[in-house]
Amino acid sequence: MQEILLNIESKETRYAHLKNGRLYDLIVERKQERQLTGNIYKGRVTNILHNIQSAFIDIDEGENGFIHISDIIENTKKFEQVYDMDFDLDYDIRAMDDQPQQNQDIEQVLKPDQFVLVQVVKEPIGTKGARLTSNISIAGRYLVLLPNSPHRGVSRKIEDRSARERLKKLIRAFEMPQDMGLICRTASASVSSEALISEANELLKIWHGVMDTFHKSNKPTLLYAESDLIKRAVITAVDKKFDRLLVDDYETYQTCKTLYGRYGAEQSLRIDYYRDKVAMFERFNVEREIERTLGRKVWLASGGYLFFDRTEAMYTIDVNSGRSTSNNRVDVEESLVRINLEAAEEIARQLRLRNIGGLIICDFIDMRMRKNQRRVLERLKECMKDDSAKCTILGMSEFGLVEMTRQRNRGSLIQTIFTPCPYCHGSGLVKSHESISIEIERALKKIINCHQQFALRLTTHPELSHYLNAIDKQYLLKLAEELNAHLEFSTSDDMHINDFHFFSSTNNKRLEV
Repeated sequence: MQEILLNIESKETRYAHLKNGRLYDLIVERKQERQLTGNIYKGRVTNILHNIQSAFIDIDEGENGFIHISDIIENTKKFEQVYDMDFDLDYDIRAMDDQPQQNQDIEQVLKPDQFVLVQVVKEPIGTKGARLTSNISIAGRYLVLLPNSPHRGVSRKIEDRSARERLKKLIRAFEMPQDMGLICRTASASVSSEALISEANELLKIWHGVMDTFHKSNKPTLLYAESDLIKRAVITAVDKKFDRLLVDDYETYQTCKTLYGRYGAEQSLRIDYYRDKVAMFERFNVEREIERTLGRKVWLASGGYLFFDRTEAMYTIDVNSGRSTSNNRVDVEESLVRINLEAAEEIARQLRLRNIGGLIICDFIDMRMRKNQRRVLERLKECMKDDSAKCTILGMSEFGLVEMTRQRNRGSLIQTIFTPCPYCHGSGLVKSHESISIEIERALKKIINCHQQFALRLTTHPELSHYLNAIDKQYLLKLAEELNAHLEFSTSDDMHINDFHFFSSTNNKRLEV
């Protein structure tokens, strides 16, 4: 059984895909951080970076977007020629047709305050703005319209030869500008010609609306917004023939019913309103799974575990045997292979749930035999096939390491839910009490000897004070006495556990060390 749970809150929407009652995929979308991928904008060039042949573009979404020259030249020419769009370029566009793109200068193509038509291809993450392109595409349920590319094709995921041929003939016969293209999506395989023609006309209508708004607006503007999470959930449930869609908000439930009436046709999807007093995500154990997913350590059923760690360059996943036990003491290799096979499945699942993108290194338990390494690698590839994000997996090294990349289409779950710790600044570490005690000793000597302060009060966090009382307080008092100074102690709950401050006992003025 496959079902989607939609949890609607005032500031957040959560999408959970369950397979036979187990969490398979998760999307958390905050209203303040709505998805921008797929949105089309009229942008204004704010800054040109000549050294990397790129530009920053204001799209009125906070941080400026970023675009490279390779995504400007070709498509600007097409828009100039096909749609007579005025981009205020400083060169004759026809004279550039025969020139290699790499020889062009970004300043020949763009200039500050120039308006351009762009589409978001990668979400803004942290302080990085959205990644932009001028390869515009407008996606429908069955078709993708390419307004500035003549390519017409069929999704590779449609493997039925007769269906592919039917769709190819159909899109070649569409009456639309020759410089426009169409791609048939996977869901179009079993759809009637009438439905495809209707959607193609609808996409053309959207495109004309985009162009009209582009010409009318005189500032950075959103021209077209991609489908929201609710609409995508309904379409996914219909196209993939899920059994049920469960919603815990009545207004959203009515919206889903309306959308289903438009897209459902002869499908038998159940759309239910969740009425129970127990929170829906708690009832289906999704909340517990989310908490498990946010941790660095994930236990496997076999007793082994995965350990997730993030560096500036990559994510690393370490597979450990942990407390796993095996009745077969003879074949230790096979026991380790079973743990690795289970780990491969859980790694694929965790990557989806955590939405980890970029470079990923998986450190499997060492296996002696190459055939066992191939078994684990094939299991990982098989489990990653259903991932909506594009993945590339390389072979396994002699050390059991697998290098892979996963498309980063939005911020990870941890980036969505957490913010860096203001105390440790994301390092996950604070100094030990012993380390701070040593620093206090140095600071005490400096204040007495260099600053000639002899009446002192030391203020620390209560936990550090407890350590000093048990270990070092008497030594510090003796040290102060030997240096002809008087030392008192006090605590403050407001202080960082690693902080300490010296004050003058005579005027309560804080002393800088």
